Amino acid sequence: MRTLSAALATHLASGATTLCYGWRLTRRDGLVLGFTDHDWDLVLDGLTLKAASGISASESAAAEGLAVTGTELSGALSADALTEDDLAAGLYDGAVVALYLVNWADPQMRLLLRQGTIGEVKREDSRFTAEIRALTDSLNQTRGRIYGTRCDADLGDGRCGLDLAAPAFSGSGAVRAVEGALRFSVDGLSAFAAEALARGRLTFTSGANLGFATEIKSHTKDGATARLRLWQRPPFTVAVGDTVAVTAGCDKLFATCRDRFANAANFRGFPHMPGNDFVISVAVPGEGGYDGSLLA
Repeated sequence: MRTLSAALATHLASGATTLCYGWRLTRRDGLVLGFTDHDWDLVLDGLTLKAASGISASESAAAEGLAVTGTELSGALSADALTEDDLAAGLYDGAVVALYLVNWADPQMRLLLRQGTIGEVKREDSRFTAEIRALTDSLNQTRGRIYGTRCDADLGDGRCGLDLAAPAFSGSGAVRAVEGALRFSVDGLSAFAAEALARGRLTFTSGANLGFATEIKSHTKDGATARLRLWQRPPFTVAVGDTVAVTAGCDKLFATCRDRFANAANFRGFPHMPGNDFVISVAVPGEGGYDGSLLA
């Protein structure tokens, strides 16, 4: 339940209001930005809410339960506010957004309406639309361990214990040819067998995509050249000569952990758990010493 200040309650009851919306956006790297749909900039707790951004919001939806609800934030892409390059690079993914109802005649008279995180972002021409997910969305995410046949550790983390910096599990190379937005071939990775880098991580170490990292979807070989396909499209066009650093991937299976990485002692799954076939199986007379007496 929201509590209105006495001043704001009096203002709302007056019948003639001077209200607008304001947004406070905090990126995961700590950068804080402010926006408003008012005609001019406002200052809220020392943060300037920019009016020139053209930011606006859609109708806000709320419902009972843990379904993902929220609203959409849209506006123009500009160098002074949100840039297309920053959105494409994922700098706003997971950013926290707070929506305020603000009295533009007295910005300190405001009410926090809702808070959420940025989900899916769509770009079209010089505009963007960002999904604002309610805080209850975090309750839909898996917490703790999962009882399953596959390992639930990340390759190279503290629970896995594997050193991904070792030469057998990491490497570097340069783009030889670009085959599409998500596919290209790389020289310098001939030491890795086909699919050894699948599910691994690729980071650009030069070029327009410097610092961008994503997961490798597939890894095939054409002689000494590695052909890679990515899960996520880089924000800028990949160019011949761009250098990359890669680490090995893992399919989380016990056999892979044992045979490829010799790390079975640290396997964090349950490879011998019974499957669905075991659950629906029935006893058959004559098998396993069962004589069928219970069926008589």
